Amino acid sequence: MKNKNQLLTISISIVFLISSKVFSKTNDNFIPSILSSRQELASLLVSKSGSDKLKNSRVLVYTKNGKGYVHDNIASSVICIQELGAANKFMVDVSDDPSVFNENNLKKYNLLIFSSTNNDVFDTDEQRLAFRRYIEAGGGFVGIHSVTGTERNWTWFKMMVGETFTWHASFQTFSIKNIDPTHPSMQGVPLKWTKSDECYFGKQVYPGIKVLMMHDLSTLDKKDTQLITTHSGSFANYFPAVWHQSFEGGNIWVTTLGHDKNNYQEPTFKNHLLQGIKFIANQYKGINYLKAVAMDKDAPFKN
Repeated sequence: MKNKNQLLTISISIVFLISSKVFSKTNDNFIPSILSSRQELASLLVSKSGSDKLKNSRVLVYTKNGKGYVHDNIASSVICIQELGAANKFMVDVSDDPSVFNENNLKKYNLLIFSSTNNDVFDTDEQRLAFRRYIEAGGGFVGIHSVTGTERNWTWFKMMVGETFTWHASFQTFSIKNIDPTHPSMQGVPLKWTKSDECYFGKQVYPGIKVLMMHDLSTLDKKDTQLITTHSGSFANYFPAVWHQSFEGGNIWVTTLGHDKNNYQEPTFKNHLLQGIKFIANQYKGINYLKAVAMDKDAPFKN
């Protein structure tokens, strides 16, 4: 009876949202109202189903950078994620020590968060293998901003992340479009998000990624038109900004946004990170190393 009542409540709420959000609008606002309602329905269904594996989970925030440019946003991103952890009741460990990458240690984490990591972040191939086997065993991964410039010489990692960084336009105000507003990680994310950031470009874009948000290249400063054209390649007017994928047994969510350290205290950006973290946490089904088959960091795909 309780389940039937919950289903009835959801059904009534759906009818109410559709009627109040769609039919109360003028024809000019009809499509935006549908999209808005779909976002609210997705939020409602998640909350009613009680699906929130993030609570009481444990995450590792990894911040090591190799030789080269190091972002000044890292400390701010750590504080942000710690605040999200306190508010949403999940535990946050932080490290820049690559020795944490061993199976015995990694198995206690529901997901790993690489925050503005760049260049080579592991000391040994054994650590790289431990990371790979964690993903194969069902681990989750969230990558932030310059994560696409991480481990540029490791093919498997680049495919896992989804692309390899090539260039970014200068820090400026431009627009990012939310093209999958009903996806769980897009809850509360604007359909058109105009913000100050770096527009990242990459090469070797992995075909398995599912794009959630895209940079609107027409909103970038025209002084970089030639470079934008060169680095956007076949994507023309838009380029992937945020995406997710299931990869080799694990679940991946990446945002290239978040260059400015002040982003990490902005409510919209904090929600963006939270929803990505929550989405990956909700895919978690445990770490099972029986499913990890790689014996070398460069072993062939298991699937």
